[in-house]
This record gives sequence, C-alpha cells and structure tokens, in this order.
Amino acid sequence: MPPAKTATATFETHRPRLLRIAYRMLGSRSEAEDVVQNAWLRWAATERDGVSAPYPFLARIVTRLCLDEMKSARARRETYVGAWLPEPLMETEEEGVDEDGLTLTLMMALERLSPLERAAFLLHDVFGVPLGEVADTLGRESAAVRQLAARARRNVQAARPRFPVAREEGERIARAFFAASTSGDTATLRTLLAENAVLRSDGGGKVFAFINPIAGLDRLLRMFEGVRRKWGDGWAVMVEPVWIDGLPGYVSRERGEILQTTALAVEDGRITAIYITRNPDKLRHVARAVATGPEASSRAH
Repeated sequence: MPPAKTATATFETHRPRLLRIAYRMLGSRSEAEDVVQNAWLRWAATERDGVSAPYPFLARIVTRLCLDEMKSARARRETYVGAWLPEPLMETEEEGVDEDGLTLTLMMALERLSPLERAAFLLHDVFGVPLGEVADTLGRESAAVRQLAARARRNVQAARPRFPVAREEGERIARAFFAASTSGDTATLRTLLAENAVLRSDGGGKVFAFINPIAGLDRLLRMFEGVRRKWGDGWAVMVEPVWIDGLPGYVSRERGEILQTTALAVEDGRITAIYITRNPDKLRHVARAVATGPEASSRAH
C-alpha cells in the first residue's frame, strides 16, 4: 500500500472533481462535502496497491455514496416547507465550477429523474465517463445504462438553454433587474421579464419565502409592487454580483439582515425564471464568501 502521504496527495488532486460529481448528484454543497469526506475515509482504508486508476475508483465510491444519500434526501424533501432549490454554488467559490455546463434550471429538471437516471446522465453525458465504467459503477448492464441515460436526456431536454446568455449581457440584466425590483420600477421590469416568467423562493420554513411559485408577468409585477409598498424603495442592498450555477445573479441583503442569492435564467434577452435562496442553512458558504467584502452599493453599480 502506498504511504499515507501519497494517498492523501492523490485524493486531494481529485477532490474538486469528486465534489462536483457529488454536488450535481445531490444539489447540496454540505451533503456533497460529507460524501466526499466519507469517500476519503474509504480510500484511506483501501488496499490501494491494486488500484491502477485512482480517479475512476474514487468516482465510483462517490457515486454509490450519493445514491445511498439520495434515498434519505428525497424523504426529507417530502416534508420540506415550500419550494426546494439546490444550494447555490457561486462561480467564484470553486475554480471550474461551471465546466460541466449545468445550470440551476437544468439541476431543477434533474430532480424529476430517478436516482439511477440522474447518475447515468451526469456520469455519461455531463462528466464524460465511458458507458462501461458507468455500468460497473451502477451495477447494471451497459444496455440498461444506455436506456437510463436516454430517458434522462429526453426528460431534461427542455431545460437546456438553446443559446446560453453571454457574460456581459447576463451581468447587465442582473444589475438592471436588481435595481428595478427593489425600486418598484415596473416599466423596466416589463422589459426584462418574459410573459411566462416564474419566481421560486426557498426559505426552508426558517425565513420568509413564497411557498408556491409565482408565475406570469402580471402576477410578478404585482408582487414586486406590493413589496415596494410594504418596505419602501431600496429595501435590499446588493453585496456582490455573481454567477450562480451557470446563471447570472447576485448576493444581497434584505433590510440589512437576511442574506439571499438570486439567480436569473435568461432566454432571448428576457428573464424566464428567478431563483431566490433565503434558507440560512443553504447560505453558510455564501456568508463566508462575502463576509469580508464591503457591503456597499458601490460594488453593484
């Protein structure tokens, strides 16, 4: 068995990729970190002399641990208060976080898949794992895995962006939306929002959030106007514009207290979906990331 120092170095080399697999499988940064830590414990206890290719071996461990975790995660989500959104992962937090091309919208679509479909799609279509290795990981025949991936592909096809928004355009839209939504500028909001736009907010029952999605331009405009009347103009301050799971957005504080992330799905220059995460349990890593930055509107303008 190679020395412990070598085993540690090997694992740390692959940790970022393993964390991305776990996060995409689970939609939770904290759960993904726990899975990767468990994978390390198994790797450390493994007779590694016979492991010629560490990464496939480790990816297999992580995937199987994720499949086990998904069983309990799905049970927890059945009792979750309000809309459930994946923990926001900011591009600035982890180098290469958007390399796999998955957006938050697509991650939401993955929630409709069975655990095996999700694993087959992510490993084969997203992370480029050969079909034979995926079959070995899932304990299925290659033909069965091919069918799992094909079903998953069909089910998430509509969530794939036809034309990903350019970076400069996305940031412009995010800034304009923040300014208009916090000032009650309905005229500008009308130019930014698609007719079928939908807002989903996740408070986890711990802070205020809309229990049900708000769909349609007119309903959204009434909602933003109601918020402005209740709390006044400038009720939120942008802490930092960021990209969240492949979507333009920002981190903000509401009335100086509640930290939240807002991610915007954009198609043909209009916002089609607004994802607001307010559950403090899902924002711990975000809070750490912005804690040392100046909470000033100068960073948002």
